[in-house]
Amino acid sequence: MWNFKEFVDYVRELYRTPEGVIPLHEPRFRGNEKKYLIDCIDSTFVSSAGAYIDRFEQMVAEFTGSEYAVAAMNGTAALHIALLLSGVKRDDEVITQPLTFIATANAISYTGAKPLFIDIDRDTMGLSPGKLRDFLTRSTRRRVNPETGKKETFNKRTGRRIGAVLPMHTFGFPARIEGIREICDEYGIFMIEDAAESLGSYYKGKHTGTFGKFGILSFNGNKTITSGGGGMILTGDREMALMAKHITTTAKVPHSWEYVHDMIGFNYRLTNLSAALGVAQMEQLPGFIENKRQLAEKYKAFFRDKDVNLVSEMKNTRANYWLNALILEDRTQRDEFLKYTNEQGILTRPVWKLMNQLPMYSGCQTEDISNAEWLADRVVNIPSSVI
Repeated sequence: MWNFKEFVDYVRELYRTPEGVIPLHEPRFRGNEKKYLIDCIDSTFVSSAGAYIDRFEQMVAEFTGSEYAVAAMNGTAALHIALLLSGVKRDDEVITQPLTFIATANAISYTGAKPLFIDIDRDTMGLSPGKLRDFLTRSTRRRVNPETGKKETFNKRTGRRIGAVLPMHTFGFPARIEGIREICDEYGIFMIEDAAESLGSYYKGKHTGTFGKFGILSFNGNKTITSGGGGMILTGDREMALMAKHITTTAKVPHSWEYVHDMIGFNYRLTNLSAALGVAQMEQLPGFIENKRQLAEKYKAFFRDKDVNLVSEMKNTRANYWLNALILEDRTQRDEFLKYTNEQGILTRPVWKLMNQLPMYSGCQTEDISNAEWLADRVVNIPSSVI
């Protein structure tokens, strides 16, 4: 068995922290954060309107190559709106993966739809195109909607419409998103990308979150960059972008003084104060990503002669390495490692409890998820902050 103490000593050396706690992932404020925040406060535009919001959206759109980017108060809100604008309705089903952060399943539930869990690939930790196609081939039927003339797909077991497919790019490692999109196009199902963790990650040179009708990003305090909270809706559809901005701003119709709302909207807009922080962080994003990729190389070198698999980007992908991940021998070794490192002040974490094992989602249809179960027994995240 490899020496856990050697790992602890190595991490302390990397972060130049001989004592105390080393977090899993903490933000770095090394640029214009204070300057822009003070400027925002001086302007008095600190709420859901202001120049920094527009600038933040433009910077994210340009960086990702998305035609449009619409800011939201967090990634969960962005995902909720993306699902609604994709036409997901109450009693629909949305296919997603069981190994994901709770927000993915929760946002589906906010629409009144039900998650349907399909397995992941072990090497990407993202939704498996092969498992997706197998399920759709075996367990669904297709028809053309007589009113819209569009293809629709229904679950044979439940009779419910498959409203969307929602893959997640786990820890910033791109899923096989092109294959997933091709299957969705074939079956007439919207694909929405949960790219919350993958700002700065690419599949075949194209940024994650830009393959489907919508993608979403998160700027929570533990992400590669942060706006405190914050999220972003990515889309190539101008009308959908305008609707996203409208519906996230309580669906208020622009007017000099009247308060008129033309539909049920949501108070989901990002504040100008948060956007000011986001702008300063976006200015540093390329350097942050390069730093994190160098950190991954250092971890790779450390584990090269040890019986441990460090998750690495797949062929045709470029990962942001938001969280470095180890695949250990089994759950016993995983738990021993977690216990030792956390006792030593090195904050490590297991993957999330699988969604289908949570009480509120235990009744959702779950196909064979042996890959997700295998990884849940073995994967541990290790400190991944920018050095």
